Amino acid sequence: MLRLDYRNWCVINEGSLPAIVMGISGRPEEWIDMKRVQAAPLPIIQRYSGGGAVVVDDSTLFVSFLFQKEVHDFPCYPEPIFRWSELFYKGALPIPAFHLLENDFAVGQYKCGGNAQYIKKNRFALHSTFLWDYNKECMDYLLYPPKTPFYRKMRSHSQFLCRLREYLNSKEHFVTCVKEGLSAKYNVKETTFETLSSTMKIPHRQSTRTLPSEPVD
Repeated sequence: MLRLDYRNWCVINEGSLPAIVMGISGRPEEWIDMKRVQAAPLPIIQRYSGGGAVVVDDSTLFVSFLFQKEVHDFPCYPEPIFRWSELFYKGALPIPAFHLLENDFAVGQYKCGGNAQYIKKNRFALHSTFLWDYNKECMDYLLYPPKTPFYRKMRSHSQFLCRLREYLNSKEHFVTCVKEGLSAKYNVKETTFETLSSTMKIPHRQSTRTLPSEPVD
């Protein structure tokens, strides 16, 4: 949709099979406990955009924005895109302490969402993964990362993360808030993923891939 389509999209997904998703330039041994992966395998997916590593499962909420640059009046660089997204979610979600903290979404000092961007000539993508809930055992697949936001202050995952279920009534409540926030700012037409099936079949460059869980010689 980023490479083949010119329209502006907000794609909302709820839940996935358990997996580890890592930024395109990440090295698995720096971000992931590979001994744990080999003992109890989880797929490792290297996405086409930047950023760190996250664990996703059936309690993860995904929101992706794909925009033509001309839609907005801000410069199409990472910081202005993050600031736009912060203003959008602060207006859409009834969580007073929600804000952008460095490159993460947080409630106060606790992370509730991670972000990844991809910027091309006329178009950009912003992917956000929100923790409706999380499984501590799955989070233990992630090592303490080589690069961390300053606000983390050496905290473990259980001390650093929070769950959106503590602040919203349901996953459907979250999705409704996002849809209403969009409708307040844009001319929105709701559709289903099936309407894009023909576009998705067109050959195009793909850099997202599944990595092997065993070391490669």
